[in-house]
Amino acid sequence: MLELKNVSFEVSDEKAQKEIIRGINLKIDDNKFVVITGPNGGGKSTLAKLIVGIEKPTSGQILFNGEDITEKSITERAKMGISFAFQQPVRFKGIQVLDLIRLAAKRKMSAGRRMSAADACQYLSEVGLCAKDYINREVNASLSGGELKRIEIATVLARGTQLSVFDEPEAGIDLWSFQNLIQVFERMQEKTKDGSILIISHQERILDIADEIVVISAGQIINHGPKDEILPQLLGTSSAVNMCDKFNK
Repeated sequence: MLELKNVSFEVSDEKAQKEIIRGINLKIDDNKFVVITGPNGGGKSTLAKLIVGIEKPTSGQILFNGEDITEKSITERAKMGISFAFQQPVRFKGIQVLDLIRLAAKRKMSAGRRMSAADACQYLSEVGLCAKDYINREVNASLSGGELKRIEIATVLARGTQLSVFDEPEAGIDLWSFQNLIQVFERMQEKTKDGSILIISHQERILDIADEIVVISAGQIINHGPKDEILPQLLGTSSAVNMCDKFNK
């Protein structure tokens, strides 16, 4: 279980301190699919970075399975079972897709055992990629945004961590890739007995497959509850697919 206790985060500018996250209290139970949404600039991505250790709170505590991880690094949190998929996936010149998946799965493998190419291909297949076309390719600029996104998700699947955090996974991908992305998350949701999923997103289709929705605005949680309760409130009479349009009107 992940728990945030009165977490705040400030940054300094030329004039004064600016509070990005304001006294957030949040619990994410085991085996849950949670989506955090809200207006642009509301603090969603910053909250994700605080959870995974890219940023550290100015005040408050972050607990994971009852252990205080507030001061732990991103590497320490990764070893404890927290993974993170960036909004814009990182490119690794000179590293092949197979090597990347093997690195991701290392903690799951028995001592001295190396993941086979066949096992790695299975993870690529789960995200809708033809393994023979990608397994030996470099993770570089030759790959499209949608391809990189799905490869990154494959590495998260390979890691099999207790908490998987995704920051706007739909960003920069085409419609076909997005439709496949939804299917990937639906399959992940079916397996949430193996861990919890936390996604930052505006997309109604991603919100619609959540167990819970958290709404953040101006650095504060303004609503949190079951999807069936929160989503109708967000939609209102709007039929817009992208919730960002609704939030920022």
